[in-house]
Amino acid sequence: MDILIYILTFFLVLDCLFLGLLILMQLPKKEAGLGGAAFGGGAVDALVGSGAGNVLTKATKWAAIMFFVLVIVLSLLYTKSANRNSIIVKEQLEATPVKTAPAAVPQDL
Repeated sequence: MDILIYILTFFLVLDCLFLGLLILMQLPKKEAGLGGAAFGGGAVDALVGSGAGNVLTKATKWAAIMFFVLVIVLSLLYTKSANRNSIIVKEQLEATPVKTAPAAVPQDL
């Protein structure tokens, strides 16, 4: 199960980077902000076409949905893994006998 957590975490990082890039590529409504200035104003239109607003908006929506799904799934898997590991450790501690030091015998002087 740990390998699944690592793989999903990798995809979560990729999704975060992709989501950040999509947000930066979107044109602002008032021609101010980081979206228009980051790529030189009309560079986004030249890069992905003039109808990019709809495509970028849909891609952003799906990337955000994937982000929330991955976060919820990872939190459930991590909680399940942590509980499983704590149960295993608890069972191992209960199964191993505790060795105690022999009682000191007082010597009469």
